[in-house]
Amino acid sequence: MQSLILGEITIDWPLAVHSFWPILQGGFVYTIPLAIISFIFGLLIALIMAICRLSPFKVLEGIARVYISIIRGTPLLVQLAIIYFGLPDLGIEVSPFPGAVIALSMNVGGYAAEIIRASILSVPKGQWEAGYTIGMSYFQVLRRIILPQAARVSVPPLSNTFISLVKDTSLASTITVTELFRKAQEITATSYDFLLLYSEAALIYWIFCFFLSVLQGRMEVRLDRYVASNKL
Repeated sequence: MQSLILGEITIDWPLAVHSFWPILQGGFVYTIPLAIISFIFGLLIALIMAICRLSPFKVLEGIARVYISIIRGTPLLVQLAIIYFGLPDLGIEVSPFPGAVIALSMNVGGYAAEIIRASILSVPKGQWEAGYTIGMSYFQVLRRIILPQAARVSVPPLSNTFISLVKDTSLASTITVTELFRKAQEITATSYDFLLLYSEAALIYWIFCFFLSVLQGRMEVRLDRYVASNKL
């Protein structure tokens, strides 16, 4: 059977079958790596910004506030455009994939910073005092006591941020990164079957996000055990 007719909609099964792998390949080769790399760098930025927000030094706190405000107050698409199309005006050429990583990392950093800050503040002050009592330094208490507990609190919102990031990578298609959605666009340019191919891309995004949600649940269980075994 070459096609299936549902009312006025005709499903071209040969096209659906032959297009599925190239679109899925775009997800594995570009979408997932782009999301993972951007999320890792984004978390580093977020941690720095969160610590600056909690700093007693007003200059550091002010810099963090401005950064977070700019990132959260401007669309990701505009940030991508500035980095990829705008920076060349200053003599800075950025390739599509690194440009996408920079924009997505900065975006994640702006949103995740507040998540990490709130998670750190959620840890009772008594945990700090207990760490100081046994002779730990500020950074030892932060690394060994506070951050593990804050991590447990921040896993659900940070996991949601990562899942949103996987979907946001579709915007990288605007700067010619051949990720999942870009692959679907390239195929539609010759087949003109927009509904089928974009629905296929949506299905693959959903599959990715479903497995990430399952992984999130397992991470929460492991962190519960880790925090329980490392309490003072």
